[in-house]
Amino acid sequence: MAHALRMTVVAEGVETAAQLRILQELGCDEVRGFHIARPLPAEDIAVRFLAARLRVCA
Repeated sequence: MAHALRMTVVAEGVETAAQLRILQELGCDEVRGFHIARPLPAEDIAVRFLAARLRVCA
Protein backbone atom coordinates (compact mmCIF):
# COMPACT_ATOMS: atom_id res chain seq x y z
CA MET A 1 0.00 0.00 0.00
CA ALA A 2 2.83 2.44 0.86
CA HIS A 3 4.47 1.91 -2.53
CA ALA A 4 1.13 2.49 -4.25
CA LEU A 5 1.02 5.85 -2.46
CA ARG A 6 4.63 6.55 -3.50
CA MET A 7 5.85 6.32 0.09
CA THR A 8 9.07 4.79 1.34
CA VAL A 9 8.69 1.54 3.29
CA VAL A 10 10.92 1.36 6.38
CA ALA A 11 11.21 -1.73 8.60
CA GLU A 12 12.28 -1.17 12.21
CA GLY A 13 13.79 -3.79 14.49
CA VAL A 14 15.53 -6.04 11.93
CA GLU A 15 17.64 -8.43 14.02
CA THR A 16 18.51 -11.37 11.76
CA ALA A 17 19.72 -12.11 8.25
CA ALA A 18 16.53 -14.11 7.65
CA GLN A 19 14.37 -11.09 8.49
CA LEU A 20 16.46 -8.90 6.19
CA ARG A 21 16.17 -11.39 3.33
CA ILE A 22 12.36 -11.56 3.66
CA LEU A 23 12.07 -7.78 3.76
CA GLN A 24 14.25 -7.47 0.66
CA GLU A 25 12.07 -10.01 -1.15
CA LEU A 26 8.98 -8.00 -0.16
CA GLY A 27 10.50 -4.84 -1.62
CA CYS A 28 11.18 -2.97 1.61
CA ASP A 29 13.09 0.25 0.84
CA GLU A 30 14.99 0.76 4.10
CA VAL A 31 15.72 -1.29 7.20
CA ARG A 32 16.93 -0.45 10.68
CA GLY A 33 17.89 -2.62 13.59
CA PHE A 34 20.63 -4.52 15.40
CA HIS A 35 21.40 -6.64 12.31
CA ILE A 36 22.32 -3.49 10.38
CA ALA A 37 24.09 -1.52 13.13
CA ARG A 38 24.29 -1.61 16.89
CA PRO A 39 23.52 1.57 18.84
CA LEU A 40 26.54 3.84 19.33
CA PRO A 41 27.50 6.40 21.95
CA ALA A 42 26.90 9.94 20.64
CA GLU A 43 30.61 10.75 20.35
CA ASP A 44 31.19 7.71 18.12
CA ILE A 45 28.51 8.83 15.66
CA ALA A 46 30.44 12.01 14.82
CA VAL A 47 33.65 10.04 14.29
CA ARG A 48 31.95 7.57 11.93
CA PHE A 49 30.16 10.34 10.04
CA LEU A 50 33.36 12.29 9.46
CA ALA A 51 35.29 9.16 8.44
CA ALA A 52 32.58 8.27 5.90
CA ARG A 53 32.62 11.80 4.45
CA LEU A 54 36.40 11.68 4.08
CA ARG A 55 36.15 8.38 2.17
CA VAL A 56 33.50 9.82 -0.18
CA CYS A 57 35.49 12.99 -0.86
CA ALA A 58 38.79 11.20 -1.45
